Amino acid sequence: MSRSHPIAASADSLPRAPKALAGEVPVAALAAKGGGGKNDHAPGIRGIRLNWDWVTRPLFGGALAALALGAVFGGTPYVALFAAVAAAAAAREWHRMLGERVFGPTFYITSIGVAVALAAEVAWPGAFLPWGLLAAGGAIAALYAQARGHHPLWHGAGALYIGAPMLYLVLLRDLPHGAWIIVGLFVAIWAADTGALITGNLIGGPRLWPALSPNKTWSGTVGGILIASAFEAIYLAVLGGHGALAALYGAAIATVAVAGDLFESWVKRKFQRKDSGGLIPGHGGVLDRIDSTLFAAPVLAVFVLGFGFNPMLGGHP
Repeated sequence: MSRSHPIAASADSLPRAPKALAGEVPVAALAAKGGGGKNDHAPGIRGIRLNWDWVTRPLFGGALAALALGAVFGGTPYVALFAAVAAAAAAREWHRMLGERVFGPTFYITSIGVAVALAAEVAWPGAFLPWGLLAAGGAIAALYAQARGHHPLWHGAGALYIGAPMLYLVLLRDLPHGAWIIVGLFVAIWAADTGALITGNLIGGPRLWPALSPNKTWSGTVGGILIASAFEAIYLAVLGGHGALAALYGAAIATVAVAGDLFESWVKRKFQRKDSGGLIPGHGGVLDRIDSTLFAAPVLAVFVLGFGFNPMLGGHP
């Protein structure tokens, strides 16, 4: 896994955007400042170049999706196990972005705290104990970082940022039709991500937020939301749900997913990191793959568990 490199303080040395499926052009310093340079616009179809990401991205993305779906339909314990592994990989990248060495103490504290909380949720569903354990893990990480004088709030927040969404996924899995609810969540997130990649690279145009996420365009963002809306409508309509409401639901999930993606980009810029990691070929780090889920899962769980929202929208598998 490649190590992240700090971004130089000068705007002229901001990192070049990684060349994904379409080989985007790098963002110039003026665009990174939010200026009006020509590189504020992505080239669209003219910038498409063949590279290995055309192979590695769908190959590894499909493999990870298969593992996730296998865990979801395998049952709650498998969801918890999969979530614990993903959380540990994400925690490694989170604490490294904050400047800790690879596999440092706060990584272990966060990973163990999340894993123990997930195990407690499986053993005692719906209890307060898992949340207490998660909070304790965050507090211990923060205290350790405080003793070192190194970003205690950020190190402590890692357990909640990564662990809370994992707990919510386990809670959602325990609901009636929980597996199908989670799959519906994944459908919207994955469709938004893939749709944004395709439409953004084909259409190009103004970049969404050059200083924060150089590769994102308005066309890709809107296209991703619309494609997520369509796929969610199809998914729930096949299950007998309300198609029009499902389209709105898919668009809402996709919008929250974009916010999660932008938040992680903001954290990377704040701590002068180019990438969260490179563990997954064609995709980057684990945080890059789950940042949307880390925002969308808690929002969905709050609406379902707190307000009685039914994500099946009348569908019955």
